[in-house]
Amino acid sequence: MDTGKGTIKILSIETSCDETAAAVTVNGREVLSNIIYSQIALHKDYGGVVPEIASRKHIEKINQVVDAALSESGYGLDDMDAIAVTYGPGLVGALLVGVSAAKAIAFAKDIPLIGVHHIEGHISANYIENKDLEPPFVCLVASGGHSHLVAVKDYGEYEVLGRTRDDAAGEAFDKVARAIGLGYPGGPKIDKAAKEGNPDAIDFPRAKVEGSEYDFSFSGLKSAVLNYLNQCEMKGMDVNVNDVAASFQKAVVDVLTDHSINAVNAYGLKKFAIAGGVASNSALRESLKKRCEKENIEFFCPSPVYCTDNAAMIGTAGYYEFIKGERSGYDLNAVPALKLGER
Repeated sequence: MDTGKGTIKILSIETSCDETAAAVTVNGREVLSNIIYSQIALHKDYGGVVPEIASRKHIEKINQVVDAALSESGYGLDDMDAIAVTYGPGLVGALLVGVSAAKAIAFAKDIPLIGVHHIEGHISANYIENKDLEPPFVCLVASGGHSHLVAVKDYGEYEVLGRTRDDAAGEAFDKVARAIGLGYPGGPKIDKAAKEGNPDAIDFPRAKVEGSEYDFSFSGLKSAVLNYLNQCEMKGMDVNVNDVAASFQKAVVDVLTDHSINAVNAYGLKKFAIAGGVASNSALRESLKKRCEKENIEFFCPSPVYCTDNAAMIGTAGYYEFIKGERSGYDLNAVPALKLGER
């Protein structure tokens, strides 16, 4: 790899939820290191992320993770051209840890600071392994906190076509997994259980939002699963957990697939990508891949490690902000409800 003149090395930090992550990237698409400390084991007993616990653990781990990312990359802080950090959306306490660390490093080393939108990071994860992918394209961002259908017009230029009206897809996975006794995190556990179940065993609803054909709603689906479980209990019927998982997952996948492909065709872009933690779901990847092949749409997806929260994707998004001349001041703050496209 060329690491000579003309390369831009960025140290990036991601602490928006329950992963403490740092990475070093070169020119946006080459990853020299990508260190992730996951807190899943800490939050497992609570059935979901506890914000206060997440923030405290970020404080404990942030320096270690940054040091590990630099060490693995073979470079030091003095070699960095900029530092990129997630500043929203996310848990405010968790975000503040990363933002504070990034500001301190930027000030101490007198290097540019770049605030990055978390969802923009997820979208940009597609550039890491798909070297030929360039805007414009449509991207589905599906995670524990977000379900967005986005037209990527250019680097850093987005139009939100649809979003969830209630529960995000990943949130629905977690809640249903908890209800059927699979525990946390719900996404991987439902994916695994669904492989042993019949996806057509139970006819769960596929919700549509009137007047907003690309918006999502998963609250009704979650309620339908809970109602089914309650009915089984009242009638003394056994619950086949694998069938419930498979039927629920198919309902989510059908909606995400239909909305996504309809948007791609409506906008005539013929390039489609997925991103976010739910993008690592095997049934969703397979469904979208088949539909894209059938309708002659180029399909792009990151490896699972780049679907979940990580800092390499923040470095990639930060690179494209950097070369456009975008810079953040030392007044950069956490913005937990930051909308895509805002700065």
